[in-house]
Amino acid sequence: MTTTVYRSGLVPVIGRPNVGKSTLVNALVGHKISIVTSKPHTTRHAILGVLTEADFQAVFIDTPGLAARSGKLINRAMNKAVVGAIEGADIVFFVLEAGKWTAADANALQLISRSNLPCILIINKIDRIKPKTKLLPFMQTVSERHEFMEIIPVSATNNVNLDRVKDMLVTNLPEQEALYDAEMLTNRGIRFRVAEILREKLMQNLHQEVPYGLGVEINELEEDKSGRLHIDATIWVDRESHKGIVVGRGGESIKKIGSAARQEMQEVLDKAVHLKSRVKLKKNWSDNAQALNELGYDGEV
Repeated sequence: MTTTVYRSGLVPVIGRPNVGKSTLVNALVGHKISIVTSKPHTTRHAILGVLTEADFQAVFIDTPGLAARSGKLINRAMNKAVVGAIEGADIVFFVLEAGKWTAADANALQLISRSNLPCILIINKIDRIKPKTKLLPFMQTVSERHEFMEIIPVSATNNVNLDRVKDMLVTNLPEQEALYDAEMLTNRGIRFRVAEILREKLMQNLHQEVPYGLGVEINELEEDKSGRLHIDATIWVDRESHKGIVVGRGGESIKKIGSAARQEMQEVLDKAVHLKSRVKLKKNWSDNAQALNELGYDGEV
């Protein structure tokens, strides 16, 4: 009689900002776990995305892009989240953008090397590299930088080669029972997820330096007797001049952003949502430990 081997483990997804880590995790899990924008440092926390299949469970840890050393507490908090994700991990995914190698990539690889964990190199955004003949020489060059378990070129956006990524997990995760219930997709609750959805819409719609000084705090989240969810949110900005930009002329900008956020919240939560938001100034909140704790960075600053 053959006994089926089950495998499971923690897989932190590490890399510099904007290489597509969140898009990769979302694509592998098959659900939107992390918000995604074209701007660096969209992800600010370590977020679990759980993929459960018949023979394995991979608990991906979507991490912030490893930031350059900075005096700001928020950057240190994000870096701390990356370091913490590696502790106790089983396999590391190191994500690169196809055709690009920077000092920030070297910094991320150095952190991974110090961990002595088995590492799979994921070369993302291969759909953007032109001509395609440039990909193989790039793969050869980066393969010499570290002893990778495997190098897998993918396009997370287009779901290219993701089955190969899963195959590597089936054969290389430790033999053990699932770490979480099969129904679990993420460790983050509703309050966190709705705050992130609102922050995503803010980042997508504000095209100046404003997005990097934005924080979202959920003041109230209550469900009425009809099942409608009432959400009261505060959007924090760190400069007085940014309040007007977020609100827009006649409130046009905040209305547009709020509408987009509400629609996605309804889709994600599968229930009616009433969203009320206001914009307030909290000077230099990203370098204030108390403000960061209030915004969910407790344990990370």
